[in-house]
Amino acid sequence: MNRLHRRSFLLSTGAAALAVTAAGCATTGTSSGSSADTAPQQGGRLRAAFAGGGANETLDPHLANLFVDAARAKAMFDKLADFGPDLAAVPRLAENWEPNPALDTWTVRLRKAAFHDGRPVTADDVLYSYRRMADPKRAFRAKASLEPVDLTASRALDAGTVEFRLKRPYAEFPNVMAAFGAYIVPKDADVFTEPVGSGPFGFVAFKPGTSLLVKRNTDYWEGAPHLDELEFLVADEESARVSALLGGQADYAHELNPATARAHEGGGQIDIVRLRNSAMQGFVMKTDRAPFDDERVRQAFFLIADRKELVDGALSGAGEIGNDLFGKGCQYYPASLPQRAQDLERARALLRGAGAENLTVTLDTSPVAAGFVEAAGIFKEQAAKAGVSVEVRVGNKDTYWKDILDGGTFASYRSGAMPIESHISQRLLTKSTTNATHWKQADFDDLYAQAQSTRDPAARTALYERMQRRLHDEGGFLIWGFADWIVATAPKVRGVAEEAPANTLDWARFDKLWLA
Repeated sequence: MNRLHRRSFLLSTGAAALAVTAAGCATTGTSSGSSADTAPQQGGRLRAAFAGGGANETLDPHLANLFVDAARAKAMFDKLADFGPDLAAVPRLAENWEPNPALDTWTVRLRKAAFHDGRPVTADDVLYSYRRMADPKRAFRAKASLEPVDLTASRALDAGTVEFRLKRPYAEFPNVMAAFGAYIVPKDADVFTEPVGSGPFGFVAFKPGTSLLVKRNTDYWEGAPHLDELEFLVADEESARVSALLGGQADYAHELNPATARAHEGGGQIDIVRLRNSAMQGFVMKTDRAPFDDERVRQAFFLIADRKELVDGALSGAGEIGNDLFGKGCQYYPASLPQRAQDLERARALLRGAGAENLTVTLDTSPVAAGFVEAAGIFKEQAAKAGVSVEVRVGNKDTYWKDILDGGTFASYRSGAMPIESHISQRLLTKSTTNATHWKQADFDDLYAQAQSTRDPAARTALYERMQRRLHDEGGFLIWGFADWIVATAPKVRGVAEEAPANTLDWARFDKLWLA
């Protein structure tokens, strides 16, 4: 143990008319473990090893930023909604929701649930939590997601009903309720040394940078967990997490790289679980500066990429190819678009037409994410075949994301799973705060606003398809793949959802796991 310490439903109301469920980013319903052990067993302590955040870790769920933060928050707290495997919002503490005809007021009815101290979860707790997260003086992760909500005008209609008033029509308001970090806490809670939530596990003990111990909430609204206790252990290095699993010090290890998974898969000592479609992988091209301010150059780069070679080389095959659009297979994804393939002759012709023959570009990358540096090297070789010289520049992983947001012209990029609507609103509108491609088109912004005020699901889907076809033709995201997220468990662990992208509802659902 010392080594670990050192390393560090659709809805039943009128809102159902607004719910569009895709075939899904992934298939649900499968779990790890032997098919012989189908009946969940009660009891025991499961130990889960994650990379941590050091001695300054906090259990404030609104400050959740790392995967371990999110997993711990999920264990002790609930959100009004969460994202299903297709990245559509599904109810949690909210039993149902319904908009008015104008889509600028949403009525949310709460299910009967209680905090760990026995107090019921009420509309006042919800409004307090949202107003706390939206505090302009504080840096809470969900703040940006809450921007469309007028929290001054929003009110409690009764103890179990919240009326959310919005600043403008917003058909995707359920995504706000499911946003990363949007947990409900008791009203007036502001210190979380011994947190009280409404989640499946209750607080026992916490050592920042080392461990958190929680116990079964026998009164959980969705049913008590199978486990008696759950312990989160901090092991910053992947090798430490794997060693703890192999040595019997842990039962679950989060975030393995593909090479490690391949080395242990089928060996019998640990089980490998691949969470498909969890992370988009690609490059960003700045559309407002040379050479990528010419859409022909961007189109040429789309055609330079050999996506299978990138997936096989940079991800060790642990993923699937992309088609230069975010959210493959998810709600609103235009699956009818043909898969783009490498075409070096067409790429050369586009570059000639743009006056960009013998082009030299700098590709910024960093070891900040698995596969980044490898993908940069592979693309450099691919580009050379089209007459493009790529100079790879490896940056500081501690400042990389800030550096590439406004700096450079071409950079490695990745993103975790989120709804396509959220990807567009956060990254592709003129006022988006994380617009790394600098895609700023007034008519594109207008299409998004139109989609958000469109009540009919089919009409709204058609608008999203128009936006994405345009991005596919001339956008700044070269999305070559979607990586698996890989976790490993001891053979005795059962119930791990195998098709749950990271940060969705069934990811890190320790209340559904048991020990055989």
